[in-house]
Amino acid sequence: MSTHPIQKAFLCRRFTPAIEAELRQRFDLEVNLEDTVLTPSGIASRAHGAEVLFVTATEAITAEVIRKLQPGLKTIATLSVGYDHIDMAAARSLGIKVLHTPDVLSDACAEIAMLLVLNACRRGYEADRMVRSGSWPGWGPTQLLGMGLTGRRLGIFGMGRIGRAIATRARGFGLAIHYHNRTRLSHALEEGAIYHDTLDSLLGASDIFLIAAPGRPELKGFLDHDRIAKIPEGAVVINISRGDLINDDALIEALRSKHLFAAGLDVFANEPAIDPRYRSLDNIFLTPHIGSATHETRDAMGWLLIQGIEALNQSDVPDNLIS
Repeated sequence: MSTHPIQKAFLCRRFTPAIEAELRQRFDLEVNLEDTVLTPSGIASRAHGAEVLFVTATEAITAEVIRKLQPGLKTIATLSVGYDHIDMAAARSLGIKVLHTPDVLSDACAEIAMLLVLNACRRGYEADRMVRSGSWPGWGPTQLLGMGLTGRRLGIFGMGRIGRAIATRARGFGLAIHYHNRTRLSHALEEGAIYHDTLDSLLGASDIFLIAAPGRPELKGFLDHDRIAKIPEGAVVINISRGDLINDDALIEALRSKHLFAAGLDVFANEPAIDPRYRSLDNIFLTPHIGSATHETRDAMGWLLIQGIEALNQSDVPDNLIS
């Protein structure tokens, strides 16, 4: 453990018990014990005087919050890979370091992606509901016929670490991997995956279209009516990235019309207030943003932030430093 003077820190959301215990040993820590999502003004008030601010993707760390936490705030540590909830321009202008948690959640997110693929293709929601409701009439040769995976084309939009982890698992189910990235992968990283130099090309070649691209402002609402129309009829759409990358009206219309066979979503616009129309659809499998939700992964994410702060205190540059 560092001999650096104890820093005052504020924890916006509850972390795992193991990580919280470690934080209490290393910092003069104040915790939002209610574990509610704090407003920007709430953060500015409760974290006053903190040198380290621990946040998650649910908190909006605006320029105003960052200014109000001056002159004490030195580091923002977010328990997430994405950092679009943080005003990076404001942080940079004031010399505040920002840490995130890449790499350690790739496997967990890939597992959830495959859970969504399997349940969407094999009608998992309908099957579970049939058994739980007591409406199962017994086995039947045409009951709940789904879409098999073997020989199908999985189109991955965003072939970063998570996308490649998904591809590794998907190959075990006999899926052919297609992908689109801003830049093509090396031959070694492709592992036989077929590259498409445009998104539209990938859409047309996808029996299962999976969104794993990082959330960027220019991608907001990209999967709209026109792009869904380019996906083959009877295909499946999966999203583990950001909810607002999908136009909800377009996806719901495609599911209702059966242009799409099914969908699987772990992320939504305006979480947790999702579009209520999704709840009435049989051909969609929904999970509540649990991509990285394993004990091992959340502990690893917490440790990565702790190690990053230790490195900064020793004037080193941690691998998980954004700015």
